[in-house]
Amino acid sequence: MGRAEGGVMRKGKGASIMDYFETLEDPRIDRCKRHQLLDIIAIAICAVICGADSWVYVELFGKSKLEWFQTFLELPHGIPSHDTFGDVFSRLDPEQFQQCFMAWTQAVSDLIPGEVVAIDGKTVRRSHDRNSGQRAIHLVSAWASANTLTLGQGCIVTIDAMGCQQEIAQGILDRGAGYVLALKENQGQLYEDVRDLFEGAAEFGFEGVPHDYATTLNKDHGRIERRECWTISDPACLEYLSTGQDWPGLCSVVKVVGRRETPAGTTVQPRYYISSLEAPAERLLGVVRTHWSIENSLHWSLDVTFGEDHCRIRKDHAPQNMATLRQVSHNLLKNETSLKVGIQGKRLQAGWKEDYLLKVLRS
Repeated sequence: MGRAEGGVMRKGKGASIMDYFETLEDPRIDRCKRHQLLDIIAIAICAVICGADSWVYVELFGKSKLEWFQTFLELPHGIPSHDTFGDVFSRLDPEQFQQCFMAWTQAVSDLIPGEVVAIDGKTVRRSHDRNSGQRAIHLVSAWASANTLTLGQGCIVTIDAMGCQQEIAQGILDRGAGYVLALKENQGQLYEDVRDLFEGAAEFGFEGVPHDYATTLNKDHGRIERRECWTISDPACLEYLSTGQDWPGLCSVVKVVGRRETPAGTTVQPRYYISSLEAPAERLLGVVRTHWSIENSLHWSLDVTFGEDHCRIRKDHAPQNMATLRQVSHNLLKNETSLKVGIQGKRLQAGWKEDYLLKVLRS
C-alpha cells in the first residue's frame, strides 16, 4: 500500500483492509501493469463509498482526490483511466475477489452465538447484455442480522427456496451451524408432505400431534400484521415425510402464516420450512422474521442508495466485482456510527470531507 497515513484503511491489530486483497491474482500481463492492482482496488472502494457508480466516475473521483491518494498510495503513473478500471474489474476473478472480501469481513466481525445469517439471491436487473447474449447476473448475499454485516458463515443459516438442497444442508452442518430452509411448491414431494402434515394436524386441532405454537402482532400506520408459527419436532410425525430421511440433521418442520390487513384489503400467506433446530416456535418464528431483514436492510439499500438495479456495467466479470465493491462500501458505511444519518448522507459526507472518509475506511 505504500505510505499509509495514520493507518488509513486499517482495521484491528494493525491489519489493513487492503492486506486481505494482497493474495488476489492480477489478471494482467506484466507489460500492461502501469498501475498497481491494490491502488486500483483502493481507489475503486473509496469512489464507490462516495457515490461513484461507473468506471468513468471512479476515474473522475480519483483525479479529484489525487493529492490525497498520493499520501498513502504509490500511483507511479497517476490515476488510472476509466478504461483501465473497466478492463481490470472485467477480468478479475469474481470468486477470488469475493473470498478476499469475506476474509476481511470475518476477521473484523465477531459472530454472536445463535446469530442468524440470512442467505438470499438477488438479480441485478440491468446487468444483462442482449448483444452478447449475457443474462442478468444473479448474486447471493449473506447477511449477519445482529451486526448488519455481509458475512460468509454463521450460527444459524437461513436460505430461501433456491438454497433448499441436501448438499447445502450438509455443508452447513459440517461447519457447526444450524439451518432453516424455505420450501416452495415447485420443490415437489417435500413441500407437499410438509403442507399435508400441518393441514392434517390442524384438521383435528393438533390432537395427538406434539407441536409448539407462537404468534406476533404488529400495528403500524393503519396496517396490522399478524404472524402465526407452528412447529413439529416429534420424530414419529417426521417419519410421515417420504423424503425426510434424505435430509441431514432434519429435526423440525415449520409453518408460518402471515396475515396483513391494510385499507386496501387483507392478504394471507402460508410459508413452510425445514430445520435442523429443535427449538420453540417463538425462536423459529424469530429466525424466519430475521431472514426477511435481508430484503429490507441489504437489498433495499443496494437498490435505492447504491442504484444497483440501474447500474449498466455489463462486461464479463465486471458486474459481479462491482457488486462486491458495493457490499464492501455498504459494510464500511454501516459500521461507521459517529454520524447519525442514513447511508446516503454518509456517502455524501465521505465525498465532501476526506477526514470522514478516513473514518469510514477505519470503521
